Amino acid sequence: MANSKRTLFLKRRLRVRNKLKARNVGGIRLSVHRSNKNISVQLIDDVQGITLASASSLEKDLGVVGKNNIEAAAKVGAAIAERAKAKGVEECYFDRGGFLFHGKVKALAEAAREGGLKF
Repeated sequence: MANSKRTLFLKRRLRVRNKLKARNVGGIRLSVHRSNKNISVQLIDDVQGITLASASSLEKDLGVVGKNNIEAAAKVGAAIAERAKAKGVEECYFDRGGFLFHGKVKALAEAAREGGLKF
């Protein structure tokens, strides 16, 4: 029986997240979510269960409202790197969820790395 795209996505997301949590116990997680219209990212402290910082293409000050392209992803990545530095976070681990590390997700990660985040 063929698996649906959604089922494969959920399996991939669990596989990625479980491997990351096993290797990076107590670390800060940079979690990415990409929809058809927007892209968002959060810095999450799993030990305390809180979100330290977030950035999204829905924010008006980034100037990419409603856009979901590589340029928007790069601006969101730069914004999260800036906000992470303001919170004192320099290292995290990159949780791409079930999304492939390609295109928008890759552009976001590279912009965050250029902004000073290490992962």
